[in-house]
This record gives sequence, C-alpha cells and structure tokens, in this order.
Amino acid sequence: MVSARALTIFLAVLAVVGLLTYGLLSKGSAGVDVGSAAPTEPLPRLGEPGEASLADYRGRWVLVNFWASWCVPCRTESPDLQAFQRRYGGDGFTVLGIDTQDLSRDALAFIEEFGLTYPHLRDGDGDAAEDWGTTGVPESYLVDPKGKLRVLRRGPVDSAYLEEFIAPLITGGAEA
Repeated sequence: MVSARALTIFLAVLAVVGLLTYGLLSKGSAGVDVGSAAPTEPLPRLGEPGEASLADYRGRWVLVNFWASWCVPCRTESPDLQAFQRRYGGDGFTVLGIDTQDLSRDALAFIEEFGLTYPHLRDGDGDAAEDWGTTGVPESYLVDPKGKLRVLRRGPVDSAYLEEFIAPLITGGAEA
C-alpha cells in the first residue's frame, strides 16, 4: 500500500516534470523556422556606439551566432568561427555574433581573448534570443541574402560542420 505522503511527493515531482517539459517544448516552438524571415530588431553594438540590425546585412549571407562569455561550448567554437570568418568573410558573407544575457565587460574580454574580428551585438536581457527562439547558447542561424533563415544549428559548431553545411551555401556550391 502506498502512503499518502509518498503519493503526494510522486504527484509533486510529476507536476514539476510536466511543467518543465511544457516549458521546453513551448520555447522550442517559438521563434524562427527554416524558410521564414529572420528577426531584424536593432540591438546595441558591443563595444561600439550605436545600434545595428540584421537588416543592415541584407544582400549578404550572415551566420548569426548567439553566445555568452560564461558558456563553455562557446569558448570551444569561437576559434572555428573566427577561422571561418577569416576564410569566407567579405562582401558576400559575415559571421554576426550576438552576446546574450551577459555582462558587456565579460563579453568584450571574451572577444579580445579569442581575437574575434567579426561584428558583435549585445542582447543583455535575452529578448532577441527569445525572438529567435533560442533554447540556449551557443546557437547559430544562417540567414540568406534575402533575410530568410536557411540553417539552424542548436549547440556548438566546429570547422567540419561549417565546411560541410555552411560553406557550400555561401559559396554557391549548393542549391540556395
């Protein structure tokens, strides 16, 4: 026979698991889907005056990378993103970093530590990350020159992933 206390604890745990599952599923379904228009709300430039928006890059491929200085996988992927930017960056392509839910001074130290030369925006409160539908950091979104989302990657990228899935699109080696 099950005691009333054990049953109460079981139901409480079940309710918490249910709420967490609902939260994850509902958060993952929000945001942008492949083929839809990417958000273009302006954000403050990180370490520079003024604001910028994805719309400023219309006509180019943009790999939008959400990251934070406290994120261990972000530290792992940063050298590969910088190498990819160095190899492919120019008039037709750029990586665009969006530092989210982080302190500006920590983010700037991160950029300096990894020698990141691509542009960065600041999403201090996480509203932009929510608009995109991120489930965490890092996450990367390849946006085509018309502003449509083409590739979504939850989790870190590495050089093999970038060369296999991103490079063919941005160089015209795969059907756009």
